[in-house]
Amino acid sequence: MAQVNVEVNGRPYAVGCEDGQEAHLMEIAKLFDHQVRQVSQDMGQLGDTRLFLMGALLLADELYDAKNRLGAMQAEITRLQAERSRVETRAVNALESAAARIEKLAV
Repeated sequence: MAQVNVEVNGRPYAVGCEDGQEAHLMEIAKLFDHQVRQVSQDMGQLGDTRLFLMGALLLADELYDAKNRLGAMQAEITRLQAERSRVETRAVNALESAAARIEKLAV
């Protein structure tokens, strides 16, 4: 298990992670640090626990919104795939009908 030193709101923290996940952990720690610093800037200096809670809640809210948007997009993709299938079926039927009429004319 790897250990990474991250900084949140100006304080260092040693955090363990799986080997190979160090860069990812540092990136998400930067995201959290940014959120905590924004809360601190907006609300003034609170205790670390309260700052961390507010930062985590804001990130959870963003995640919730992103999951909702993803769900809506997945539903739209499903709807568009079904519509594409219906359009393809109509196109095939129209082509088959046209081919049958052309064959009748050719005879």
